[in-house]
Amino acid sequence: MASVTMTVNGKSVTANIDPRTLLAQFLREHLHLTGTHVGCDTSQCGACVVHVDGKAIKSCTTLALSCDGSTVTTIEGIGTPDNLHPMQAAFRENHGLQCGFCTPGMIMSAIDIVNRKGNKLDEHTIREELEGNICRCTGYHNIVKAVAQRSEEHTSELQSLRHLVCRLLLEK
Repeated sequence: MASVTMTVNGKSVTANIDPRTLLAQFLREHLHLTGTHVGCDTSQCGACVVHVDGKAIKSCTTLALSCDGSTVTTIEGIGTPDNLHPMQAAFRENHGLQCGFCTPGMIMSAIDIVNRKGNKLDEHTIREELEGNICRCTGYHNIVKAVAQRSEEHTSELQSLRHLVCRLLLEK
């Protein structure tokens, strides 16, 4: 057994685990965070995507021990039913899901895409960036619409923040 400590969804957790334990197993079986799905066990489908230290990773092929000391965010850590993360809201508004199996990984990947690529993402970029996520139900059209909407909103939020900072600096 090996000891692992990490912050998961804002809470510090420590556990003794088999050194071969994958992060997806750790989250699902040890912490009972079952929103992270495992669809392929080979990093092909993206249902297992979580954020480790702010970057999207596929947890089905990542050893939990490699995340010792890291900050991990799962789908359970980004919003609540009463206060959805803006990307979750965009998926809901654009009907970017059907059966829901791929949705947690798809949303976590989409947040990462907007954080990395920025604003006003075009359809080609979104589709290219989502290549590592498989959805067997929706045909991706509404998922792409949801990511595009959120990237557009992200642009507006950044512009508002810039204006606020400039105004505050001018007032000094």
